[in-house]
Amino acid sequence: MAELNAAKVPKRILGTLLSSLSAGVVPRSGAPYIAIGRNEEIEALVTALDRVAEGEGSTKFIIGRYGSGKSFLIQLSRGYAMDRGFVTADCDLSPERKLSASGGQGLATYRELMKNLAAKSSPEGGALPSIIAKWFTSIKADLLDGGLFDGSTEFADEFGKRITKTLRELESDVGGFDFASVMLEYYNAYMADDDIKRSACIRWFRGEYNTRTEARQALGLRSVSVINDENWYDYLKLMTSFVRLVGYSGLCVFIDECVNLFKITNRISRENNYEKILSMFNDTMQGRSPGMMIVFGGTPQFLEDTRRGLFSYEALRSRLSDGRYGNGELRSLMQPVLRLKRLSDSELLALVLRLTALHGEYYKWSPSVTGDNMKDFLTSSLSRTGADSMITPREIIRDYVTLLDLLFTNRGKSFADIAGSMPRSAVPEETAEELTPKGNTVTIDDLEF
Repeated sequence: MAELNAAKVPKRILGTLLSSLSAGVVPRSGAPYIAIGRNEEIEALVTALDRVAEGEGSTKFIIGRYGSGKSFLIQLSRGYAMDRGFVTADCDLSPERKLSASGGQGLATYRELMKNLAAKSSPEGGALPSIIAKWFTSIKADLLDGGLFDGSTEFADEFGKRITKTLRELESDVGGFDFASVMLEYYNAYMADDDIKRSACIRWFRGEYNTRTEARQALGLRSVSVINDENWYDYLKLMTSFVRLVGYSGLCVFIDECVNLFKITNRISRENNYEKILSMFNDTMQGRSPGMMIVFGGTPQFLEDTRRGLFSYEALRSRLSDGRYGNGELRSLMQPVLRLKRLSDSELLALVLRLTALHGEYYKWSPSVTGDNMKDFLTSSLSRTGADSMITPREIIRDYVTLLDLLFTNRGKSFADIAGSMPRSAVPEETAEELTPKGNTVTIDDLEF
């Protein structure tokens, strides 16, 4: 299809993108290239980001069925956040990673967040050293502009004073003194070109020391605490304060697969995790965590189940329920909870069109897929029992990419041979009408990148 010439996507990103989609996995990079629909949700999240950049805090809950696009929207938001000067951290909860625990699961969540710490210059994670290096480079440039000579005693003294002045602003927060002490130790190791000591400091920030004795020996400090199950969130707030002090907009924390908290069988343990969510929600919404945005991703069951979900915890139910005016067709995206609806049929058509173009670009071929083929594929998918409300983008994407793969490797077969044709009479008239490309031709230029 000559008209499906999409904007060029880097081959490495495109290959990873298609591999992820065919496996039903959300791509960590390249999400904007298949972003279809969700404009209102994206606008709500971007608006929240802009307010957080001005010094507010925010917590959002992205709620949708499995495969509805929660994780995709989180990865998309992660990219928007980095473009706006935020540092991001993301993780998926699991039986081994929780928000509150006494067996190391809370610390495991913190470690995963720190491992995935990212900024625009280091989008894949592990960004803390580059964040610190950028801070040091900024101070150096400022001193050079002030007429000081790099290598002089005055330069070194002023450099140290700038570092100390910034870190003192953290000392009044919980854990701030230890955070500042380790960061100052990192600075000393940086000036001494001591890679071993710098690595030891990074390990402390990542919560990799289990005991104070181990941390003291590695860092050479007489007294320093360690990050653990009880205090990891305090250090996440300190990281937020730090990145803001060194020039970033703030810290965005994305926590997905929160349904794993719903699955905790022990009531006390489950409620302890919900208590932690309440604490995080209150901190951000009451202005106690300026510059921090937290986004949770979960299923409707995780949110609304009155026995084991968030709504079983009265303090959260009263904050997150829709209220007396929020139960109709109208919805407010200004509220903490963003519920994902099924993509419209026209958006699904745009999605398969985009996938066709990207598949052709990566494998350097022209897929023999017409607008009618795409329409037949979608009507077949949407005609299944319950599909009108239950079909998810993940199912559509995975099935369609598989069809394209088969079509590519079996050149003698037509799309209809592989997918099977769908009698037009079996398609509801209004559905077929909505799926019909406007003007009889749909091109990639009609889509908004």
